Amino acid sequence: MATRRELTEAVGERYRCSERGEKREILDEFVQVTEYHRKHAIRVLCREPGPSRTKAGPQRCYDDEVRAALVTLWEAGDRMCGKRLKTLISTLIDSLTRHGHMTLSKDVRLRLNQISATTIDRLLRDVREQAFDRSRPSRWRSRQCDPPCGADPDLL
Repeated sequence: MATRRELTEAVGERYRCSERGEKREILDEFVQVTEYHRKHAIRVLCREPGPSRTKAGPQRCYDDEVRAALVTLWEAGDRMCGKRLKTLISTLIDSLTRHGHMTLSKDVRLRLNQISATTIDRLLRDVREQAFDRSRPSRWRSRQCDPPCGADPDLL
């Protein structure tokens, strides 16, 4: 898609500055290359290039510093779910700060106290996936012994 956009910017400038006869030739070439419908190509080429679009939605208020502190709190809270961790955040922050395991600015502390359980789960998603990797067999499964051939597993 980036190549079409670049081509549109390059050809669009030439198309807007040219006369009617030249526009027809430029449009024919552009339609052949991009496989756009002719009327759509006219609209695209006549449009002035605007500023690039920014991502829609609210601005991100939980940066990497908040995420790193949240991972530390999650580990200290024995990797519990976001709903339970939310209720313990203020207690864990006080305890870890008192014992010297964590130092947080007032801004980060305030944002951690305001965070929702859903946002906690969203910020910890990739950390959880790494911690609970399902692709490797679990240690419990590897310690199990297979019953001998022909033996009834219920009787063992």
